Amino acid sequence: MLFSARSCRGMVTAPHHLAAQAGRDILRAGGNAVEAAVATAATLSVVYPHMTGLGGDGFWLIRRPDGAVCAIDACGRLARSATPALYAGLDAVPWRGGLAANTVAGTVAGWNRALAYAGGQMSLATLLQDAIGHAEQGMVVTESMAGLMAAHLDTLSHMPNFPALFLPDGEMKIAGAVHRNPALARTLRRLADAGLGDFYHGKLADTIAAELESCGSPVRLDDLNHHEAILSEPLAASLHHGRFFNVHPPTQGAASLLILALAERLGVQGADTVEDIHRWVEATKAAFLWRDRTIADPAIMTASPQGLLSDPAALDELAGGIALDRAMTWPHPVQHGDTTWFGVMDSEGWAVSMIQSLYFEFGSGVVLPETGIVWQNRGASFDLRQGMLRSLVPGRKPFHTLNPAMAALNDESLLVYGTMGGEGQPQTQAAIVARNVIAGLSLQETITAPRWLLGRTWGETSTTLKLETRFDPSIVDGLRALGHEVETLTPFATAMGHAGAIRRYRDGTMEGATDPRSDGGVAAL
Repeated sequence: MLFSARSCRGMVTAPHHLAAQAGRDILRAGGNAVEAAVATAATLSVVYPHMTGLGGDGFWLIRRPDGAVCAIDACGRLARSATPALYAGLDAVPWRGGLAANTVAGTVAGWNRALAYAGGQMSLATLLQDAIGHAEQGMVVTESMAGLMAAHLDTLSHMPNFPALFLPDGEMKIAGAVHRNPALARTLRRLADAGLGDFYHGKLADTIAAELESCGSPVRLDDLNHHEAILSEPLAASLHHGRFFNVHPPTQGAASLLILALAERLGVQGADTVEDIHRWVEATKAAFLWRDRTIADPAIMTASPQGLLSDPAALDELAGGIALDRAMTWPHPVQHGDTTWFGVMDSEGWAVSMIQSLYFEFGSGVVLPETGIVWQNRGASFDLRQGMLRSLVPGRKPFHTLNPAMAALNDESLLVYGTMGGEGQPQTQAAIVARNVIAGLSLQETITAPRWLLGRTWGETSTTLKLETRFDPSIVDGLRALGHEVETLTPFATAMGHAGAIRRYRDGTMEGATDPRSDGGVAAL
């Protein structure tokens, strides 16, 4: 993909083209960007079941036409019965199975909270109609879905009810095959008829709770009943090119903003040079070290992310500890995660940057057969050792790699951007800022260009500095000379995530881009 999509009346970018089209159709019918975002999110839950779904969590940034920006935290808490005693004899929370499905799924509550905030006239039946249709009539399996299922089949094939949904007749779905989930279609219809709150308080909640218990999950009806999505002010950082926004803990949103603030102090120019990439990578290391010392459930945190981002002296001191002539020793403990980011803008001035996830590929692997829901394994990130920053304690929120981004730039344009990819999310956000905001490349050039990535992300286990092979060999050699352990990947490596962005300019025109590494698309009016 070489050229950006451009339009005047509205735009959606998503990592699956059918989801982008679902959101665009809501805009065409008169819905606002938040309503279109719910349609996009619901459709992704059907057509990208390996990455996202009703059984996961989500986070939102929403900008109103008057310029006000809010954040929505739709993160579910650890079940009350998920005590350390439940995991006695284990060294860690399992990644798969019922014991991994130990937190409430917050995504649907986030949809509900966003719609209540933004208003609108569209019915839930209209917003969910594309998702229902794809679940009932079938969606075509992507290379991404088929490849990840094959990679994890040995484990997933033993998960509760997974084979019945994804391995009919014992055969794995290959790319190009048709996959149906009629149970999920019925669940979405139930939500359209009874309201999104039924997921947590109604007959649907009763069914979900019973199914979870039968699958060995500790999540109970009481946990669902007590869940709520939280509306708040976003995190913000005022930088040379404008004001940048992200979401509060338990996400790593503060680390994403901290990378930008530190890199600016290191003098990045937005170019693909050894010097610039080294500065971005070293800023990333410093931000990740700070993140892993401080970020957890905000109820127990002592550090203030906004306090740091608003303190020039503290940022100067942190940047001053970064060496420009050598790489800091790495690796460091890594984070996992798979997700979907998408963005929406309308002609009235509403804008959305939203991300939702099941955590690992297909989450916990637990499928609820009556509802067709795949449940997340976000709670696998808890530490079974007591007294740690992210110790397993009932009622706590798990740490999240998820973080949607937005920027109100000094030229009066607005940028929404983000990606999937665990620890790659902050780094790809940084690459988008470097190339589009600082260097002035078009959005599609920015996202198509080769990317760098420090550490493990989607599909990768090593902690090296990874570069796609489209970088000039002299850059690889120069980074190695600075002490970076460089690993080269394929020209368009899936490990680099599925990024997207939309930018609305002062005259109202919009520019959008999607990632050629994904199954995505930009749909516009």
